This record gives sequence, C-alpha cells and structure tokens, in this order.
Amino acid sequence: MAVCARLCGVGQSRRCRRRQRQNQQDQGSDSDMDEEEEERIVGQRQADVGVVGGGCGGLESGVATAGPSDACEYGSGHVNRKSLLDHTNTGPPHPQSLSELPPELLVEILSLLPGTALPNVALVCKKFRQIVNTETIWRRRCTEEFGMKDDLRKMEVGGVSSRDLYVKRVNPRVKSGRFMKLLPDYEHMDYRDIYTHLLHPYRHILGLWQPDIGPYGGLLNVVVDGLFIIGWMYLPPHDPRVEDPMRRRPLFRIHMWESKKATVECMYGHKGPHKGDIQTVKKDEFSTKCNQTDHHRMPGGRQEEFRTWLEEEWGRTLEEIFHEHMQELILMKFIYTSQYDNCLTYRRIYLPPTMPTDLLQPGLFKGTYGSHGLEIVMLSFHEASARATKLTGDPNVPAGQLTLDVDLTRPVVLPDLEQQRNIEELSRLVLGVHEQVQREAEQQAKVASVKGAAEGACGGANAAEGAEADCGACSDSCQPGPSSSTNPPEAQPFVLPLGVMARNEVYPRSCTKCFYGTGLIAGHGFTSPERTPGLFVLFDEDRFGFIWLELKSFSLYSRLTDHLAHAHAPNMERFEAMLRNMQSWTS
Repeated sequence: MAVCARLCGVGQSRRCRRRQRQNQQDQGSDSDMDEEEEERIVGQRQADVGVVGGGCGGLESGVATAGPSDACEYGSGHVNRKSLLDHTNTGPPHPQSLSELPPELLVEILSLLPGTALPNVALVCKKFRQIVNTETIWRRRCTEEFGMKDDLRKMEVGGVSSRDLYVKRVNPRVKSGRFMKLLPDYEHMDYRDIYTHLLHPYRHILGLWQPDIGPYGGLLNVVVDGLFIIGWMYLPPHDPRVEDPMRRRPLFRIHMWESKKATVECMYGHKGPHKGDIQTVKKDEFSTKCNQTDHHRMPGGRQEEFRTWLEEEWGRTLEEIFHEHMQELILMKFIYTSQYDNCLTYRRIYLPPTMPTDLLQPGLFKGTYGSHGLEIVMLSFHEASARATKLTGDPNVPAGQLTLDVDLTRPVVLPDLEQQRNIEELSRLVLGVHEQVQREAEQQAKVASVKGAAEGACGGANAAEGAEADCGACSDSCQPGPSSSTNPPEAQPFVLPLGVMARNEVYPRSCTKCFYGTGLIAGHGFTSPERTPGLFVLFDEDRFGFIWLELKSFSLYSRLTDHLAHAHAPNMERFEAMLRNMQSWTS
C-alpha cells in the first residue's frame, strides 16, 4: 500500500481500490476494468468543464475563495474566465497521479531507480509492471551500477580468445569433429536477465582483493568485462622493467547460459576454462574452488609446469639466472604457490583516499626489490607521514607489512652532484636526521614518564610545569617541516652514490623533493625485523625511489595506471582499519 500511495498519488488511487475490490470478487478482467475506469474519468472531466463554463456565477460557485471584488475580466491579478474556459476546453488534461503520465516519461523516471527497487514497483499495478519490463530501464541499470557498456545485440567478448569461445568436440562413432559454441547466444537474453541472475548476485565480489598466499600475497581485480564477471590477477612486469604496464591473468569468470543461470569457471591452467565455484566466507572475504584440478596439470609433469611458470613469472629460463640465491627463491615460490591452485581465499582491499595536502596522488606502485624481483606496494598519506604497504611480498618481508615509512616533516637538502656520488656524505646527512629523531623520541618518552609521575603525586602541578619547560626547550626540533607552497617545486639534479646497487639503471636524473624515512628489513621467515634509515626521493607524480643505506641498494617505484573500479575506500577510518588487518594477516 505504501508503494502504491507513493507512486499513484496521495492515498490509494481509485484504480488500485477498484482492482482490489475486483480481485476479491473474481469478476471481470483487467481490460474491462480499465475501459470502465476510463469512461468514468472522461465523464468526470466533462462535468468539471460544465461547472467552469456556467458563467461568472458558475465560476464563483466553483471557486470557494472568490469574493465580491472578483471580476470577469483580465487585469489586476483577477481570474480571466474566458481564458480559463479556453484553456480547459483545448489544453491537455493535467495528470492527477504518476500512473497517468505517458509511458515514455514513466520509462525515464523509473530508469533513475536502483535495480533492487524495480521489482517492488512492478507490484503496484499492471501498467507499472509493463513499464518495468522495458529493456531501456534495465540496460541503464546495468550501465550505471556496474559499468557494462557492451550491447547485447553487438556482443564482443573482451579478454576472451576464440579458443575459449569454441571447442572442437569429436564424436567417437563417426570419427569426425564439429565446432560447438561454448558460450550462450546472447541475442535471446535481455538486460533484466543479466542484471538479475549475474550482476546483482555477484556484486559483492567486485573490486580489489588480496589472495591469501602466505608471504607472497597478490592483487586480484574483479570487474565486469563485457557480459562476464572476470577475476584478473595483476602481475608486475618482468624484472627490472618497472615502468612497463602490469600483466593480467584470468583466474575465474562468471557468465550465463540460456537457462538463465550463472556459471562459475576456473581459468587456471593450460586446458581452457573448466568447472569452479565461488563461496562467500564472510563480509569482505570470499573463496574460489576448482572442481577439475586435472586441467591444471601438464603432460610433461612438474618439470614442464615449472619451466612454463618461470617463463610467465620471470620472462626467462632457469639457465639464464646465474645467481644461486635467486634460483632458490624462485624455486621456493613455485613450490609454495602451486599448493593453492585449487582453492584460494581473498580479502578485500581499498585504494587510499585522496587529501588536498597529499605530497602526490596516492595509489598503487610497482617497485624493485633486489633478488625478489618486482613487487606491488600501496602508497598512502597519514597526516605528516607517507607509508608504502606491500600488497605482494617475499619470504623476508611478507605482503601486508609496512615497507616504507617516510617522515614528511624531515626534508633533506641534497648536496651538489660530486658530493651526492659519495655514499659517506649521503649517509652523514641521513644518519644525522636519524639520530635527531631518536633523541626526540627518547626525550618525549622521558617527558611522558615525568608527567605521568607528576600527575600521581600531590605536587604534580610544579612537576608538570617543569615537564612543559623541557618540552618547550625542544619545541624547535619537535615542530619541523617546511610550510606548504602552491608553487610546484623546482627539479634538482640527482645521482645515485657510488656503491649503491640498482636493479634498474635507467632512473630519473632529477628530483623534486627528498625526505628522511625508514625501510623494513628482516631475515628469512620475517625474523628479526628492523627499521633502517634511508632516503625517500620524489621524482614526479608517477615515480619515486628509496635508498636503503644499510643494504646499499636503491628501489625505484612506478605508478600502476590501470583503471580500478569499485575499489575506493568509503572513508579514511575504513582504510586505516584495512591496513591494520593486512598487517595482522601476516604477523
């Protein structure tokens, strides 16, 4: 009743009341009722016109607010009877409820409602039920809510090869083959089916996810791709080409058959799509399962699988990798990750929110990590600090850990090029800031302990004043940081110090800003983690670097420019809670 009142006017419409009485008595049909209702409305409007056309007195009797000063002429804001009569007789009737609007206008109005509300609208009356079935409405819902841009009548499946579309099936009796289509004929489907049976039921898995693959992690992006929902695993480019675009590999896909039922298929392996399953574990977490793991195996056994994986993962053969330690790391990763080829669990991750005071646009970056190859990090800003969190990791520092922590209140002014080449000179600058940070931390801890003891004593006021005096003595060093300027910073020459190793020798030769920061290093198995000082170097909006002083190495980071829909955090609180959860997953 509430929906009917909201859509048909104030209270129940006459048509709805008549239909209710008619359904109770089981008499007549919808068409008879509509004709009878139409005759009644026409007769009522003719009666209204007769009242208005009865002269000035008739107008006064029909208008309760008319007074003695009202005249039958135009001017001075009075009612013009002739003009009103002409308008009433010749103009179109004014609709008294939403249901009396033209169908094309109703289609436009109902197209603005979310798809979840349309089934309830269809229950209001027969006319609304017919309007809701219009393809235009559901096509707009698929486009606006899920970004589907393909036309069902001109379908081109994106990201799917012709081998996946067709397969040769052999009839053993006649020993001849014929090609049979693996995908349904979308010309016999409509947008309402796509919305109802595919897009809406799986809307909760759209967006960015991190697979639970031990220390290695990963990045999964679930998107609407044509008339599919596809889970793309994002892989960094081959080491050391950090500025190359990301590589994508489909892990699963969901689509519909003619039975109007969504089907989940596993895309892992080299034998094409096969049966799979998706289960929602809990909020912001789901799992995938392969029901035909034999499709993942290769005829040559594990050795052939390893060589194929190595070429895809590293872009080279094992003979081309001469470093024994690197060979051990690669073999270890293959053995570990191959255990998860039949079942994986994913946890939702968000892109960092953007603030006007950010040093640069936050987001995802690819970075070089020595023998571990390229890894993906998430750069975010938290008041006076910039943090890079690993989305992919390694046995030393796993995914989810804070790899870089940059203090934006500690700028470092680089010397001239000749002194920059000297690793001792750069170490002197950065270690000087590092020692100052440690002294201030110790001083703040001392002040806090003194203040706590003073508050518990009777003479706490004098002790607190002394503690405030101590804090005031170091206020100049506790409040550093240059004032922000609207002018873009000028580029200054930059060169790596001699003795610092870089995986990518092609790095920018100028930078805009440098800051003190710390990087996380640890032993195998994330043992003895330690934050060591380093230098954060900002090159431009899409590139930054970090010099690890203790390791004497340099990491270059390049922005991931792929469009990532359904991935933005609702607010900063949810994003920070996600970061805390990521660290707890691998701790």
